[in-house]
Formats: sequence, structure tokens, C-alpha cells
Amino acid sequence: MSSDFTYSIQSVRFDEHYSPSSDTRLTTNFANLARGEARQENLRKAINMINNCFNSLAHWDNPNKDRYSVELDIVHVDIDVEGNGETFPTIEVLKTYIVDNHTNKRIEGIVGNNFSSYIRDYDFSVVLRNHNQGQDHFSVPANYGELHGKMFQDFVSSRAYKENFSKPPVICLSVSDNKTYHRTSNQHPVLGVEYKPNESSLTEQYFKTMGMDVRYFMPPNSVAPYAFFFFGDLLNDYSTLELISTLSTMETFQKIYRPEIYNANAVAGEVYKPSLNNADCSLTQVVYDREERARLAVEQGKWCEEHFIQRHQLTLEQWAANFAEPAL
Repeated sequence: MSSDFTYSIQSVRFDEHYSPSSDTRLTTNFANLARGEARQENLRKAINMINNCFNSLAHWDNPNKDRYSVELDIVHVDIDVEGNGETFPTIEVLKTYIVDNHTNKRIEGIVGNNFSSYIRDYDFSVVLRNHNQGQDHFSVPANYGELHGKMFQDFVSSRAYKENFSKPPVICLSVSDNKTYHRTSNQHPVLGVEYKPNESSLTEQYFKTMGMDVRYFMPPNSVAPYAFFFFGDLLNDYSTLELISTLSTMETFQKIYRPEIYNANAVAGEVYKPSLNNADCSLTQVVYDREERARLAVEQGKWCEEHFIQRHQLTLEQWAANFAEPAL
């Protein structure tokens, strides 16, 4: 039995011609947009939104707001657990690149941004659901998310990751609609004003098992804060343009997917409680199937249980028991 997992990385360009592969989680933001009759129009509009958002934030030396374009690669990661060449799709993230149309330079951006994981589907839609079935109150099972967290840290510290990416990932997600956020006096020139939650969310705790810290910022021109999950020092480890590339990408996806929060007509105040029932919001012109997303998450979780967790259970348990957290 091999004690080390092997990771392989493939990238595909996210553009108007993008079509999801058979290994892609269909609930992923970018995959959802790339299906149906309006797929090409969806993709074109989403990319245009990303570029407009980027140029709005990177406004210096950019009078016509057309200096930059964002290019996106979908990074697909497979894992070989047993060392026998049999692989399973673990995660997909996005890698940003910034094209300076004035200098014709292509600048490396941030890897991460969106976060897609079959094992997370298994944890949230199978493990958590089964644990709480028939219970009077919600609770989290012991060691919840530990395997996923250890695998993610193992991947980020792996040779495959370091050969492909120069900096640790940053994941940008929506705030939790069952928490309250308080504005602080701290302000960043790009990420905007910082907010702090009244308590930790389940998502926050889940990413903690992945070794990631979280901070919440509401950028200029935005109406609600975003959750930024990261290793190290978010505000000083990344350049201004790198941060804007993540922000413009994920703000676009969140406006499409959660317009009640991120395309609301009212800006978050000093005390902010997000609501998915907020009707005072504007819908984008991009078609997004949220009902399908909720249904498929359960199917994907069960598929992961059958084809990965059960198939490699002994190996995974032994590996997790002996895992030592790397210095990332």
C-alpha cells in the first residue's frame, strides 16, 4: 500500500467555447453556466461582467476602463490513492490571468477563487444529512470534514501543486445567510471595508480543517461582504491586481448565483444580516439553474461515497490517522 497520494493537474480555458468534461461537478458555477440553449451567451456575458468589474476596480491609468482582460483556466485535480494509476476527480478551482492590453503583458493571477469538490458534496449532502436525520436539533458529527481537510492540505503542499502554482490558493465565497456581520474600521484599498461575523459558520469551520483562515471584506462598488479563505497573509502576500482578479471573478459568479445578496438594491450597513429571501434585488441576464444545483449535490455526494470513499476506505482511514499537517 502506498503511503503517498499522487496528484495530477489538467487545465482547460474558461471562455465562450467551454464545455464541461465528464469529470466536472455539474453544480460548479462555471459548469452550470455552460449548459443549455443559452450556454454560449451565458459564458460571453459572464466573462464580460468579469472584465468590466476588473476595470472598474483597477481604475488608475485606465481612463476608458478597458485596459485589462481576465483569462480563466479551470484547474482539474485527480488523485491516485492506491498508487495503481486509478484516479478520482478531487477538486476543481479557477486560475486567473490578467492581460494588460496597453503593454500586451500577461500577468499571473491567483489560483483558487471558486472551489469545487466531490468529497465536500459527500460531507455536506451525505454525512451531515444522515447524521441529522430524525434529530431534534442540528449537530455536526465527530471528525467532520477531517479527511477532506487533510487531503486538501496534502495537495497544496504536493510537488504537483508547487510545480504549477507559485502561491497558495485563495478561495472567495458568499457570506452565510444565518450569521450577522459587523462592519469594522479596517479598510483595504481593493478589498474594501472589513466585516466580522457574530459567530463561526459551518463553512468557516470546514475550511479551518483545510488549514485556511477567513476574513470578510466588502469591496468598493459592492453591496455585501465576501468571505476570503487563505493561507498566510491575505493582504500582503498578493498584489493588487491579483486580488482584483479574484474579486472580479467571484463577484460576477455571486451576482449570478446569489443576486438576493450580491445584486441587492441596498448596500450592507454597519450590522448586516444576509437574506436569500430578499426580493429587492436585480437579476442578471445570465441563466442559472439553482434547483438543479441543489438536487445534483446529493447525487454527487452519493456518487463520491460509492466510487471513492467506500472503494478506498481502509487506505483513506490509515492515511488520515498518520497524516501530519504540512507547513504551507
